[in-house]
Amino acid sequence: MKPPAFSTACTDCPRLSNFLVQVRISHPDYFAQPVPPFGVKEPRLLIVGLAPGMHGANRTGRPFTGDFAGILLYDTLHRYGFASRPTSEHALDGLALIDCRITNAVKCLPPENKPDTSEIKICNKYLSDEINVLDENISVLALGLIAHKAVLMALGLKQGNYAFGHAAEHRLPNGLTLFDSYHCSRYNTQTKRLTPTMFHAVFERIRAKIEDDRK
Repeated sequence: MKPPAFSTACTDCPRLSNFLVQVRISHPDYFAQPVPPFGVKEPRLLIVGLAPGMHGANRTGRPFTGDFAGILLYDTLHRYGFASRPTSEHALDGLALIDCRITNAVKCLPPENKPDTSEIKICNKYLSDEINVLDENISVLALGLIAHKAVLMALGLKQGNYAFGHAAEHRLPNGLTLFDSYHCSRYNTQTKRLTPTMFHAVFERIRAKIEDDRK
């Protein structure tokens, strides 16, 4: 049976749904709903993040838009030809993705940015629906361990067969290639766990793969 199509009206996770009700009261001008994916329908690159940030995607309604994590991500996407501009400020700023789509493992803002395991599993039906319609040879970039595990869960693959590691590259049975990176969060970038050079190196390989596939 095909999973239900994603809806911004989804209330399948009571804790997250109730939290968003509180957020809409305290921040009436925020989007404060499940955040839909952003980008082209038939991407060459699918990027999977963790969940909307409180004052980023949860505010603007677009993944990684208006928050710190989006600074490095969108600048890098533009640098490697996946975005029309290097900054993402709000949902109507005119930015367009090129051959790229961005989504999250969990579509709703979680308290303290920490979704429960059960919430990741419940929301995984939407990620599975997104991934399973991709053509072969498409690249998937997981930003962080939770996104990495969510991608494997969506494909019904064993976690132990594909270890997460920054700059790791996994050829999956269905023809997709899974790339891993540390999440471009404020904590990771400010502590230098993830530097722009490290992040760019991952995108260098993704871009090279896409160009090779086109030959």
